[in-house]
Amino acid sequence: MSDRYENKPFLRFVDAWVLKAIGHLDQATEAYCTAMEPQLHQSFNTTGRWPEIVAKQMNFTPELPAQIRKIWTDGKARFEAGNGEAADPVQFAMIFVDRTMGGGAQGWHDIMI
Repeated sequence: MSDRYENKPFLRFVDAWVLKAIGHLDQATEAYCTAMEPQLHQSFNTTGRWPEIVAKQMNFTPELPAQIRKIWTDGKARFEAGNGEAADPVQFAMIFVDRTMGGGAQGWHDIMI
């Protein structure tokens, strides 16, 4: 299996941003993203915390986290009712990014750090 983030390092931050929006960002990923803030500052000639940098680079609206949380909550309940198992927030984040933000071949994923 290929590495999802190979040649697409900014994608890791977008996935993390979605996980943060739904309340499922693990501490290790949060620490990694925070530790990488100086590189983000340099790469994008900006300041701020990594979630704000991601939102700015992706042109996310302030309402987007609440919208993503609703999609997660509604979809999680349907998934669990239909499959009899817990929904995976990491899988949700990756699928959400790929389907709604062009995570495959749309250009923004080529942002390099």
